[in-house]
Parts: sequence; structure tokens; C-alpha cells
Amino acid sequence: MATLSDIGVSALINILSAFAFLLAFALLRIQPVNDRVYFPKWYINGERASPRRGGNFVAKFVNLDFKTYLTFLNWMPQALKMSETQLINHAGLDSAVFLRIYTLGLKIFVPIAVVALLILIPVNVSSGTLFFLRKELVVSDIDKLSISNVPPKSIRFFVHIGLEYLFTIWICYMLYKEYDNVATMRLHFLASQRRRAEQFTVAVRNVPQIPGHSIADSLDHFFKTNHPDTYLCHQAVYNANKFASLVRKRDRLQNWLDYNQLKFERNPEKRPTKKIGFLGLWGERVDSIDFYKQQIKEFDKRMELERQKVLKDSKSILPVAFVSFKSRWGAAVCAQTQQSKNPTLWLTDWAPEPRDVYWRNLAIPFVSLTIRKLIISLSVFALVFFYMIPIAFVQSLANLEGLERVAPFLRPVIELIPRTIGVSIPMKATFFITYIMVDGWAGIAGEILRLKPLVIFHLKNMFLVKTERDREMAMDPGSVDYPETLPSLQLYFLLGIVYAVVTPILLPFILVFFAFAYLVYRHQIINVYNPQYESGAAFWPHVHSRIIASLLISQLLLMGLLSTKEAANSTPLLVILPILTLSFHKYCKSRFEPAFRKHPLEEAMAKDLLDRTTEPDINLKAFLADAYLHPIFRSFEEEELVEIRVDKVRVDRHQSYADNAQSRDDIS
Repeated sequence: MATLSDIGVSALINILSAFAFLLAFALLRIQPVNDRVYFPKWYINGERASPRRGGNFVAKFVNLDFKTYLTFLNWMPQALKMSETQLINHAGLDSAVFLRIYTLGLKIFVPIAVVALLILIPVNVSSGTLFFLRKELVVSDIDKLSISNVPPKSIRFFVHIGLEYLFTIWICYMLYKEYDNVATMRLHFLASQRRRAEQFTVAVRNVPQIPGHSIADSLDHFFKTNHPDTYLCHQAVYNANKFASLVRKRDRLQNWLDYNQLKFERNPEKRPTKKIGFLGLWGERVDSIDFYKQQIKEFDKRMELERQKVLKDSKSILPVAFVSFKSRWGAAVCAQTQQSKNPTLWLTDWAPEPRDVYWRNLAIPFVSLTIRKLIISLSVFALVFFYMIPIAFVQSLANLEGLERVAPFLRPVIELIPRTIGVSIPMKATFFITYIMVDGWAGIAGEILRLKPLVIFHLKNMFLVKTERDREMAMDPGSVDYPETLPSLQLYFLLGIVYAVVTPILLPFILVFFAFAYLVYRHQIINVYNPQYESGAAFWPHVHSRIIASLLISQLLLMGLLSTKEAANSTPLLVILPILTLSFHKYCKSRFEPAFRKHPLEEAMAKDLLDRTTEPDINLKAFLADAYLHPIFRSFEEEELVEIRVDKVRVDRHQSYADNAQSRDDIS
């Protein structure tokens, strides 16, 4: 069992580790050679130039301006300087709402920590139960601050129950306010967006194959019949996975050609050559530039043949399409209604933004997807079911009465179990305190240091980078890893909520994590991460439901804990709390979740009317013509242009949010 001095030593080690990481980061980030590692987002947006251009040789690698070393900690105020509106314009609503999770943690736990430390600590410390159990259990000074120190059947448990109610009310209040704020931000963000393809487009799956008619004819006939006033056009989807592999191979050849041409430009007196044998180790030596030009020319012919093959093969057309409408209102009606009396046909949903389409998965048939879901469900059921059979006997022994009947000689041990659980569970807080310091303090400091990306970038730059395009790929930071980060965040909410009443001394460590992580991730979102797509904070219902789950777990655990402490008179008072919490969750789900799952027709119509007023002559069909055009219809060069155009649209979209926010401020 960790003592108070052990926790102090661990805290000192982790604080020093975090400080060392921050110091290393502050020094590494101002070196020109590392600029693309610590500020990649600004390079991607075209708002930052390499500091290695110009100057002497040493200045390209090491910062020789010693004044900057005196202000190496200025990244902290810089991270807080950007307003939330500016942050949305810069990184998107997803990033801004992700940061609000950390501020929500601070809003929840700061008042809870103050109340718990001022009220529960004196109540727990003055009980003194662990003093009489010190021969049976190894206890520390921290354990004396927990509910374990309260004797069984004590009237003091009413204080813990009262605070559990108070904390639940406060958490629900903060969750309600935050849900309301995020829902409002989402609706404002969507309303502020400039015209985008996904606002007018619906993804249609499981298009039925009608004998004698092509998929394209079926789509055109169906939507002209059922949406005659709003249907505009559609774009069929082809199974072009083989063609995509040819594009990737041509991409590699083009990269080698660019590298050799750049090499020749730097040394015009000598043309680059290569051996055409295995791995370039033997064989005839040829001119590299001519060789790759010839290879690319041959690949272009193969790609054109494959293109024609797919276009002429009716089996290559998938029962999937992107259908565009003349208005947002028309798209909203189609996306949010059932299209056919057969609910398995003509399935519609909002189309993702073009850069979020994973074309390979569109080739998976709807029936195959259904079978896969069924197989996964059966596999999970079988895993749980067959897992329960071999442990059924052990499970029966886990019941104290059953175990006592099977082994009467274990009765003294059985009687000791409830008291030990009631004392030991809160004492596990020392483990989680150590975990928070290691993962939440030093771990977050390691996040901002970016040691792994730093090493990988320089290794790639040294051995793999041949062209400027390679360098851009090497520095690509990706986006915030939500599947990994959000569960970790939810664990901290769970620990804070569970131990708020049980062992409140854990709360200050939680607060340090939320404050420190907010500062670090704000810096990373501003300077490093580049979102791959924008969902408009669609993940918030998931965050809300997980915090509610943490609240329910804390209530059930406290009920079980008090039952082991023989608090029969006070424990029933907690029964109503989970019911009230679930009722609150159900209300929030019905009140706010539709804003994250559907698009109001009122908002869509208002936006359409605004467009007709400001741009009455817009050619919407031309605007949507190639938005969801399958890569098979584009040449290699056109694909790159489309990627650039999509990124530009994203920047314009964020700018529109700022323009609308400013106009609202001016009006008010």
C-alpha cells in the first residue's frame, strides 16, 4: 500500500518528467530544422514559410537568435490567445468542441473538489476506523481520508449520500448547459457554412436492379417520379478498386520522375541513371528520366484501358449513388424519409463530404454488410455464452451463501469479505492517483513533445524524402485520434465522479490533468493537427452518454459500498438516484440529440432562401458536377487539383463561420 511519502515521491518524479518534456519541447520547437514537426498545420494552410531558407549553413539547423531562448515559454499564452470563434475558423468545430470536453471537466470538478475537500475530508478523518484495523490491513495516511475510515452503521454516511445527490445535480446541470451550448454551436456552424456539395447531396444505397434497365436509368426514373420538383442529378459509383491500385503505382513512378528531374536540375552536367534489373542492383544502365517517362506513358495506356473496361462493364456499376438536389430542403426531405414501401431498398442518408468518402468500401454489397453485422453479433453472443458455461460453477460459488453451503469451514473468511471490500475498494485510489500522474501529467507532456513524429520525420527526411511532395507527406500530422483520446478522457471523468464521494483526495490530481491537457491540446490543435474531415461536433451525444454512464456507475458502486458497511438505513436513499439520472438522460436525448442526427427543414429552407436572394443566377448543376465524381473519371493530374480544391473549400467554409459571427456581433 502506497504511503503519503510514496505518493509525494511519485508526484515529484512525474512533475520533473513533465517539466523536462516541456523544456525539451520549448527548445526543440524554435530550431529551424524542427519547424515542420511542431508547426505543420501552418505549412499545410500555406501560412508559414520554412525558416531554413536563406542564412548561413548553421542557421538552417540551429536557432542562432539567443533572444528567442529567453522567451521559449511563450507558447503557453499563445495557445490561449486565440478565441473560440477564431479556433473554429482555423481548425473546425470538431476541434473546438473537443477542447470543450476539458473545460467541462474543469467546470464539473472544481466546485466538487472544493466541497468534497472541505466537508468529506473532515468527516472521514475524524472517524478513525482504520486505526483499529491497522493490524488486519496495511493502511496509509491517504486511506484515512477516504470513506473506508468511517465505521459501519455510522450516521456519517448520510453526509456522503447527501453530497452524492448534490454532485449528481451539479453534474446534470453542467451537462445540460453544455449540451445546449454545443447543439447551438452546431446549428450555427451548419447555418454559417457556405454552399457545399454535401448540403445538397444524399447517399443512396441498395438501388434495386430492374431487368432491362441500367442502374443510372433506375436512379433517374425513381427520383424524377418521387422528387420531381427538387431532383437535380445523380452520380453513379463504379467498382474501380483495380484502377485505384494503378493510380497508386503511377503516383510512385511520378514521384521518382520528379526526384530525378530535380536531381538533374541541381547538377545539369550529369543526367541520373539507374539499373533496370532486380532492385536496381544489376542489369542494363539507362537514363532515369527517360526510363520513368516511358514507364508513366505505358501506365497511362493501361489506366485508359482499365477505365474503358470498367465503363463498358455493367457489373462494375454498384447499387450505390450520390443524388443531388436543387435545394438543401429537397436533400433534407430525401435523406430523412423512407423512399420505398420496401424498407430495405432505396436507403438514403446524408452524403459525407467528398474528402470523407472511402471509395473501396462502397463496393461492399448491402447484403454482405448485413451478413457481416449478423456474424459479428453472433460471434459476440457465442463468446459471452460459451464463456459463461465453463464458469457457471465458479459463478455459483461467487455467491456468499452458496459458497458457505459448499464449504462451511470458510464461514469466518466469508464474514470477513464484506468488511474487507468496504475498506479496501476506496483504498485503491492510491493506484489511480499514480496512474493519473503518469498518464495524465507526464503522458500529456509527452504528447506536446512529439518525440516519435520528430524522429520519424527526420529519418524520412534523411532516407526517403526525394521531392517536396515527399516532404509534405513526411510532415503530415494527421488529426486528433478521437477513437483513442475520447475513451481515455472518459476514464478520467469516471475516476473523478466515482471517487468524488469515496476518496475526494483524488480530485486535485484530476483537475491538474484537465487544465494541463486543455493547454497542451489547444496548442496542438492550433499548430499541429490537421483535421481530415469535419463532422460538426457529431460526437457530442457519445460524450454526454458516457459521462451519464460514469454517473450511474458511481451511484451503483456507492450503493454497493454502503451495503458492505452495513448502512441499511441510509443505503435505500440512493435507489432513486439512478432512476432520476436515467430520466434526465432520456430528456436530454429527446431534447438535443435530433440536432446531431437530423437537419431541420426550417433551417434548410432559410438557407435556400438566403442563397436565392444573394446569388439568384448560380448554376448549381455545374457546382455539383464533379463533387462526387468517382476517381475513375479523372486523370491523375485532375485528382490532385480536386484535392487542392476541396482543401480550399474547407478553408472558405471556416472563414464563412467567422464572417457570420462578425455580422451577428455587428447586428447585436
